[in-house]
Amino acid sequence: MKNNIIIYRDTLLPYSETFIPAQVENYESYTGFYVGTSRCRGRSYPLPVERTLVLSEVAKLTLRRKLLFLITGLGYPDWFRRLRALSPRLIHAHFGPDGVWALPMRQRLKIPLIVTFHGYDITVRENTGDDLSDMFGPHPLTSVYFWRRRHLFKKAHYCIAVSEFIRTKLIEKGCPPDKIIVHYIGIDVDKFAPQPNPSRQPVVLFVGRLVEKKGCQYLIQAMAQVQSVRPDVELVVIGDGGLRSTLEQQAAHSLKRYRFLGVQPSDVVKDWLNQSMILCIPSVTDTHGNCEGLPITLLEAQAMEIPVVSSIHAGIPEAIIHGETGFLVSEKDWQGLAEYLLILADNAQLRKEFAIAGRKQVELKFNLKHNTTKLEGIYDQILQGR
Repeated sequence: MKNNIIIYRDTLLPYSETFIPAQVENYESYTGFYVGTSRCRGRSYPLPVERTLVLSEVAKLTLRRKLLFLITGLGYPDWFRRLRALSPRLIHAHFGPDGVWALPMRQRLKIPLIVTFHGYDITVRENTGDDLSDMFGPHPLTSVYFWRRRHLFKKAHYCIAVSEFIRTKLIEKGCPPDKIIVHYIGIDVDKFAPQPNPSRQPVVLFVGRLVEKKGCQYLIQAMAQVQSVRPDVELVVIGDGGLRSTLEQQAAHSLKRYRFLGVQPSDVVKDWLNQSMILCIPSVTDTHGNCEGLPITLLEAQAMEIPVVSSIHAGIPEAIIHGETGFLVSEKDWQGLAEYLLILADNAQLRKEFAIAGRKQVELKFNLKHNTTKLEGIYDQILQGR
C-alpha cells in the first residue's frame, strides 16, 4: 500500500515556513502531498509541482465560497475525487487553524488527522478586540477557529507541540495531555554546517519577520549601545514585515552601521550565517499574547557554530543553554542584550567555546533526519492502531 499523506497548509507557502517542506522532503517511508485552498500572495516557496494541489487553481473560489468551504467542507466533489485518488492514509496539518479547516476533509476522506502547533495558534489571547486576520485569515475565521479549537482537540488523533512550552499552552487551552506529543522539527545538520576556517566579520545578524514578537526594536536599542563602544560592529537585518519602515527609521536615528536586506533566499541567509559573528533574535510576547514556538534560525546558527544571544521566551531556553551555547536575557531587556553582545564581540575564545557546544547540542537534539524518522514512527503508530 502506498504511504501517501496530505500535508495541509491552507495558504501554500510563505518563505517563513520552509521548515514544513524541510521536514516533508526528509520522509523515507511516506510521501507528502501539499494541499491548500490558495497560494501565498507575492513570492511563495517553490513546492514540487507534481505533489502540490491548490483548490483555487482548479475551481472558482470567491471569498464567500472559501469561507463556506473551510467551515463546512461542502462542495467541490471533483476536488475530493482528486484527493481520494492519492489514496492518502492520513492528514498532517500545520498550525492550529489549518487543523480546524482540515476537519471536514478528515470527515469526508475518513482518515486520521494530526496537527502541529507552532506558536501563535495556541498562544494568542481570545477576544482581544483586534483584527487578527494577518494570523488567522479572513476576519470571520478568527472566531470560528477559537470556537472550534476544542472540537479539534477532540477529533485530532494527536496534537504535536514544537516545544515543551507549546505543550503547556495546549494543556492550558484544553487539549488532553495524552493527545500531545512534543516533537522538535530540527534542521539539516549536513546542510547547515560550518565552513572550515570561516572569515567572521564584525556583524550581529538578525533573521526573522519584522513583527512585534521578534523583538527587533530592542536589538536596535542594544546595538546603539554596542556601537558607542565598538563602532565597527554592524547590524544586518534579514526579513520583512509590517514594522520594517518603523525599524529602519529607528536604526537611521540611532545606529552608525546597519543594513536591512529584506527577505532573502536560504542560500543568502546561509552565506550571512557563515560570515557573521553573532546571531541575535530577542523574541518577546506581543500585545496579543503571540509567542514563538521555537525559532528554527536559532538552531541553524548554532549548527553553523555561531553563538546566539536571545531571550527567555517560549521554547527558546530549550534550544539555548545560557552560558554554554549562548546568552539569554529577559524579554525587552535591551541593556542585557548590549552587555552580552559586547562580551561576545570582545572574546573570540568564548565565541569558539559557545560555537562548539551549540553545534554538539543541535546534532544530538535537533537533527532533522533523526527527528523526521521519529515523526514517521508516530505515523506508523497511528496507522497500525487503525
